[in-house]
Amino acid sequence: MSHTSPSSYLIWAILSCMLGIFLVYHLYAFDKFKCLKWNNGPYSGAFKRIMTYSYLLSIPLIITYSVGFAIIKYKEGYVYLELEGVVPTPYQLWAPLSKSAIFPLTLCFTMAWALEMVTHLEELCFWLFLVNAQGGQQDWFHSYYFRTWIVGSCVAVLYMPLVTIFTRSNPLTNEAFTFLAGSLGSLSLTIWFMPILWTFPSFLHKLKSEGADNATVIRLTKFHELNTVRVLCRYLFTVPLLVLGVDGARPHQHINENPFWTDFLTFIAAVGCMISSGITLIIFFPRSVESEIAARDASRERKRLRSQGSAIEIRGTDFGTSMSISEPPASYSRFHDSLAVKTNYSLHDFSPESHEVSFNSEDKIAAMEREEYPLSELPHSSTIRPNRKRGDDVELGGIGSLTEANLSRHNVYSSVNLMVHSYTSPISASDSPFSVLVPKA
Repeated sequence: MSHTSPSSYLIWAILSCMLGIFLVYHLYAFDKFKCLKWNNGPYSGAFKRIMTYSYLLSIPLIITYSVGFAIIKYKEGYVYLELEGVVPTPYQLWAPLSKSAIFPLTLCFTMAWALEMVTHLEELCFWLFLVNAQGGQQDWFHSYYFRTWIVGSCVAVLYMPLVTIFTRSNPLTNEAFTFLAGSLGSLSLTIWFMPILWTFPSFLHKLKSEGADNATVIRLTKFHELNTVRVLCRYLFTVPLLVLGVDGARPHQHINENPFWTDFLTFIAAVGCMISSGITLIIFFPRSVESEIAARDASRERKRLRSQGSAIEIRGTDFGTSMSISEPPASYSRFHDSLAVKTNYSLHDFSPESHEVSFNSEDKIAAMEREEYPLSELPHSSTIRPNRKRGDDVELGGIGSLTEANLSRHNVYSSVNLMVHSYTSPISASDSPFSVLVPKA
């Protein structure tokens, strides 16, 4: 800590602040911060809350640690020592206020690292559950993988702060053992991820052979690629800090006394930590750009229809009736929103500029219906979905395809867990009614 240069902590501060900015942008684009609410949806159980808030809390703690030490290091600057030359000012020569901030800032880093291990352990256990569970085993919350995550998370949250607290008398020893304890835990989890990365291509091949839909295979392939990059970045984060921790715990330091290797390993660890955390954010809160564009276009269309003051007159010449409305009904708006994205049908035919749409015969009406619902383009799995109540919300029904989870039930036999077909993120399992912290016996 006192032997590293101010520029090393400046790199940590810049990258952590960039990660914080990306966090704010991504959560706003994801659902405009709705995921931060305590009751986010009907199935926001304790598991989902713990996973969400533990990860989101780790990033501000890392920012506090890196920015705080960057300010202190530049404030204290450098000093000339005999036989050493110009070196960063040792902590023994720091101002009292700077000395008093060492332990709180180190504790922030320790807590952030412990919460990160909770996140990584959950992902490890959840992927092991998905890959190894058979088709009939569907309950993640009653599996021994879930119990392993609970025990491991409690151990991580307890032992990391305790190591920092018990070694706080000497800041150099405190930093060395904090790096050593954290890097050993994170490196162990990272190594355990290697069998998953190794066997996942064969797992995807098994899904294809059993007739899984392309959307599921594409989604899982994307997660596999992100996990591969993130595991490599976690090696970049843990191995340099492990080297610094082991060297700092020895009686004679060789690496920590070398300015080049100290700064080099610190820079590499910062890059690995921030990239890994950013990929974790993308995996936990995966965005669907297609759905976002469709929702945005539908919202703009509804606003355009509301802003039109002129009435739309629809006259049926064959029926001898005339109807005038000042605004399209809500059912019509929902009908258009669900179809405009998938078909060539447009509200242009009912635009208020024309003020009139004439139907000369029932054949024209049937032709329009065929254009709106081309039966040849409907998938074989199309079905009529009724309106369903989801907590306080109502899910509108309609005509569409079966969900991926229901499609998997039509398979004759599946050797994989059905949760694979509806997998969206490691915390998507909390959308189950079994979202409780401790599984029932």
